[in-house]
Amino acid sequence: MVRKKSKSSSPICFDSQKIHLNATNDMVLNGQTNHTIGVESLLFTDDKDEILTNGGTFDLIVIGTGTAASTAAFDCRSAGWKVAIIDSLPFGGTCALRGCEPKKVLVEATKTIDSSQRHENKGITGSERIHIQWSDLIRFKRTFTEPFPKEREDSYVKAGITSFHGPARFVGSNTVKVGYDGNNRILDGRFILIATGAMPMNLNIPGSENVITSDQFLEIEGENLPNRIVFVGGGYISFEFAHVAARAGSDVTILHRGKQPLERFDQDLVNRLVQKSREIGIDLQVQRAVNGIDKSSDGKLVVNASDATAADDKISITLETDMVVHGAGRVPNIEGLDLTTAGVEHNIRGVKVNEYLQSVSNPAIYAAGDVAASGGLPLTPVASYEGGIVANNLIKGNTIKSNYTGLPSVVFTTPPLASVGMQEQEAKEQGIRFRTKYENTSSWYSSRRVGETCSGFKVLIEEGSNRILGAHILGPHAEEVINIFSIAIRLGLTAKHLNDPILYAYPTNSSDVVYML
Repeated sequence: MVRKKSKSSSPICFDSQKIHLNATNDMVLNGQTNHTIGVESLLFTDDKDEILTNGGTFDLIVIGTGTAASTAAFDCRSAGWKVAIIDSLPFGGTCALRGCEPKKVLVEATKTIDSSQRHENKGITGSERIHIQWSDLIRFKRTFTEPFPKEREDSYVKAGITSFHGPARFVGSNTVKVGYDGNNRILDGRFILIATGAMPMNLNIPGSENVITSDQFLEIEGENLPNRIVFVGGGYISFEFAHVAARAGSDVTILHRGKQPLERFDQDLVNRLVQKSREIGIDLQVQRAVNGIDKSSDGKLVVNASDATAADDKISITLETDMVVHGAGRVPNIEGLDLTTAGVEHNIRGVKVNEYLQSVSNPAIYAAGDVAASGGLPLTPVASYEGGIVANNLIKGNTIKSNYTGLPSVVFTTPPLASVGMQEQEAKEQGIRFRTKYENTSSWYSSRRVGETCSGFKVLIEEGSNRILGAHILGPHAEEVINIFSIAIRLGLTAKHLNDPILYAYPTNSSDVVYML
């Protein structure tokens, strides 16, 4: 329980420490004057060694500084709200600092390697001499990430948003304690937005301390990557970094527990990407359960794995490697928030919210981004979208419901794999009558002119209405072309609307759309 100290000039004693107020109501601790803390902001807890200061009362407290958090904070501040924002990590969130944006810097470098190899003997020679100097690439990547936390915090200051550094924990239904031991503040909020993102899931295996996360992969020091790297899990994180590592010269293995990697994507196109991945030297092993990682005295790692289909855990393979990377999935980052104290219901998918992104159990709490158990995927556009919805519903009342129709998703391998809308199985389960157009496009001009042998598409079109139900693309610039189909699905456009060559510059990958319908 937090108790606010009433105004008094008498010393307050905590063991050997004496705290009192001088004539100007500044706090004096053991003879040291703090001119920033007056009696009206002095708070105490039942723990006599903990001193809390009153950080103030706000219209909105935002926990997190990523895309969802910042979107909501800026929008509410623009509406005249008094806003506070909190983060225990460098300001900026996962995407800008530890995720999609710095990852894309690495991907672009590997695309250069791949392109030179594809064009060998097609007017380009000497591709074998082109290589990635890892230390230089990481140094270049840091020109984007290192300035960002200060730039983000400066933008908060300019907007009039009060920022706090340190971990946040609920101490009441609309009250948060922020800071580290011995230096904590209590913040009261009319509303609180939880936008803390996601974190790597616990592998729950012996030797997990020998595994690095994707965050750490982006900060690997040294002139080159380790010679041998094992990725645990067959999702998009593993595939993206595996393609980077393979083209940087490492021997790469992916161990995936399931039958098929990249389960959210069209499996026919995934199979083509898997074949391409193996051609560049990636050893993908499916139905492999990682049981533990041992570390030898010389620093080498040994991965112990077994057949995931077997009834027992008998080890069937061991892999010696120099590095093991966690790519087995992420979970909502709610550890340490003490959501129970605030009466906030949650599950393995995050904070349980209604269609307005409001907590189902505490109306003062909202959640957005990867931490929210909403219908959106853990993607940056979703975080931005949900941050805007929360801001609107806070300012104007619950008037906008979330709608994720037409949300595209991309695996930034080389070539990339993109998807939007329904897959075939989903459409069948819903009883929708549709036709499918599926084709290997490696012989198309758009692939041949860049020497790409791994490309294809699959488009689902509803019978009768001609609505675009789903689109799945593998190949050069798939991450751009997919946006055309995303717009069509979002706006309910038909194949006839898209099947007009006047819409597309030629020759471009987008101009291929008319042949996909």
